[in-house]
Amino acid sequence: MKRWLKISLGILSGLIILIILTWLAGAFYISRNKKEILTSILGQLNKNLNGKITATGMEPTLLKSFPGVSVSLNGILLRDSLWSQHKHDLIKAKDINVSLNVLSLIVGNVNINQIAINDASIYIYTDSNGYSNTSIFKSKKTDTAKKSDSKTPDLAVKKIDLNRVTLTLDNQKRHKLFNFNIDQVAGRMQYPDSGWTGKIKLKTQVNSFAFNTRKGSFLKDKSLEGTLSAHYSRAIDAIILDPEILKIGGHPFKIGAKVELDKSAFAISIAVDDILFKDVAMLLSPNISSKLLKFGIEKPINIRGNIIDDGSGKYGDPLINVGITVRNNIISIPAGKLTAANFDGSFTNRDTAGGIIGDENSAIKFHRLTAKYFNAPLKIDTFTVTNLARPIATGLVTSQFPLSNLNNSLGTQDFEFKQGTADLRLYCKADIDNFRFTKPVVSGKIKIDNADILYIPRKLRLVKSALNINFDQNDLSIQNGHFQLGKSELNVSCSIANFANLYYTDPDKILVNLKMHSPQLYLNEFLPFLGPRTSKKKTSGGSSIKTASKELSNVLEVSKMNINLTVGKAIYDNFLAKNLAADISLRGEGIYFNKISVAHAGGTLALTGNIIQEPSSNSFRINSKINHVSVKDFFYSFDNFGQKTITNKNLKGYLSSTVNIGGRISHTGKILPRSINGKVVFNLNNAALVNFEPMVKVGKFAFANRNLSNVEIKNLDGTLNIRGDKIDISPMQINSSAMNFNVKGVYALGSGTNVALDIPLRNPKGDENLTRQEKREARMRGIVLHLKAVDDEKGGIKIRWNKDHD
Repeated sequence: MKRWLKISLGILSGLIILIILTWLAGAFYISRNKKEILTSILGQLNKNLNGKITATGMEPTLLKSFPGVSVSLNGILLRDSLWSQHKHDLIKAKDINVSLNVLSLIVGNVNINQIAINDASIYIYTDSNGYSNTSIFKSKKTDTAKKSDSKTPDLAVKKIDLNRVTLTLDNQKRHKLFNFNIDQVAGRMQYPDSGWTGKIKLKTQVNSFAFNTRKGSFLKDKSLEGTLSAHYSRAIDAIILDPEILKIGGHPFKIGAKVELDKSAFAISIAVDDILFKDVAMLLSPNISSKLLKFGIEKPINIRGNIIDDGSGKYGDPLINVGITVRNNIISIPAGKLTAANFDGSFTNRDTAGGIIGDENSAIKFHRLTAKYFNAPLKIDTFTVTNLARPIATGLVTSQFPLSNLNNSLGTQDFEFKQGTADLRLYCKADIDNFRFTKPVVSGKIKIDNADILYIPRKLRLVKSALNINFDQNDLSIQNGHFQLGKSELNVSCSIANFANLYYTDPDKILVNLKMHSPQLYLNEFLPFLGPRTSKKKTSGGSSIKTASKELSNVLEVSKMNINLTVGKAIYDNFLAKNLAADISLRGEGIYFNKISVAHAGGTLALTGNIIQEPSSNSFRINSKINHVSVKDFFYSFDNFGQKTITNKNLKGYLSSTVNIGGRISHTGKILPRSINGKVVFNLNNAALVNFEPMVKVGKFAFANRNLSNVEIKNLDGTLNIRGDKIDISPMQINSSAMNFNVKGVYALGSGTNVALDIPLRNPKGDENLTRQEKREARMRGIVLHLKAVDDEKGGIKIRWNKDHD
């Protein structure tokens, strides 16, 4: 072996032996002087404390810190001088391991290298008056000269370990509560003249991180794990944490902080990328997370934030500023979903610089927002929600899109858009109540061109439709509206006062004032309004999109409408009317004809009434005044009023009448047989009864030589009371070309006919040269047949003698 190697090994062996001997000497010294060393350690620890640290005993743990020596202090209590008042131990530990410098120990000093606290609780308490038990660490008055000579602090621990420690910071004055279950905190410290620096490894569980206990805890039940670089600056009396990665709930956050000890002020910076929105929300206090979870963002987002507290406690809450970046995401909101969403968002709880901190001065802002809503592209330069105590939302919304984009997006499938375009530009301002827009104020317009729309509940298809919808604050108006329904054309304008408010709060109070003009209408194309809404299959789920669509559908059904209608020509099956002017109201399940006038069948017709929609069929009530219309055309137009006994083929002449009747009409617009009840007062002028079966049968029975198949009547006044399938004929004197007779009784459309006929045998033609008075006096002279028309066995009518005549 070479000489230099022998010398090196000898020196190394000597050093090792020296270290072992020194360690054995230290161990021996500790074993022999436990009481004195414990007293020295406690003296070292109690130095400059405004309180007292005590231990029940000490045992050497020789191998734990070789080549140094260590001791275990048992039953540790650290209490401030006012412990008897608040009863909170600053430190209570089962054992604290203290590593000592061997050389300093041999020369009679205690130099602590490391402290490990195990199975302990640390409770930092501040009462409602601002007193804290940390005041135990405030330095006592010492000799200034001695202080100036010292370059290191009296207690300069180079390594600190905390294991299975509960840490609580309870600030009753500021309503703050921070509570951690520390699995491990390991820190290595250095002590330059400026203060100290350290690298701290952290693994803990958060029980409470409440800046305001009245609003709940941040990071509730979340784990914290990572390594922090910290340093303390004597110059500003502050602890500074350099930005480092810290895992919160398993997700990496970059966190930096500054804590000013003298003012209890702090500032925390947070940055996190690719994190789910719901995971962020669950890190916040319940008063915030409960609101945020009303919304959803499906894909990960990036967040930057700062939490700042100046230590004054003036506002209770710290200042919070948060920025969020969202790209190509899907956002759920109470009113539906935004797809392909992009925006930069921000939140602050002090929107007005220098103002208060809190909900009243909070703001959420979305910048450069683009998205699709119900497949309609939206663009909003800035959307703002201010005053979260009573939220108000504002923003300018623009969009251009084909209407077909809305298909399969509205949830209830009430509408199907074949073609057409929409162009909207709206400035909106609205209160937010339970995350729903209320009291909205809207200004702007929506322009729809060349639309082909199917409204499925009523099976109505509108083609070549166009309209301009204008919003003026709460009011809505439609201008230049044009619709085509089949062969019918409508030009429309309307106004709705206070629409925006009532839409959300009281839709059944919405009143639409609608003006319509048409060159021609085919009324049968509007029959879907008579029927009930088409039932739709229930769809699973209760999405907000469906809710919004159902709201719109409900508004369309329950709102009230006044219609002012003028039509050049109106056609319904056999009915043809000209110069139609109508004032119509739609209320709930009813259609009310306030006033309708029309030229028809050579005369005029005025009408009021209503139709009430019901499940099986609709009830109606009509009050009408008819003036000099062709009775033949009139009966033909109204399909002979649902009966087949007297039809348009049996009638000639001109009719004037007042009609007050009610009945039922089918959903296809047909009057139901035997459903009419009411009264008809009429006048026939220059009339004729042609091939009327009962009259023809009378002729065969008694007047074979007279023409009763064409009975001309110059003038006839009568009153009919209609009772379903029976018509009560008030006593009438009929003077005709074939005979004169009196008639009264009941004519039944089914069974129950009982009509009395008093027929004089004298021929009216023989009285043609008599005066009117003479005709009246001679009318019932001579032989008078008293007949009765009744039912026969075959369901027809038979004529027999009326033995019970008056």
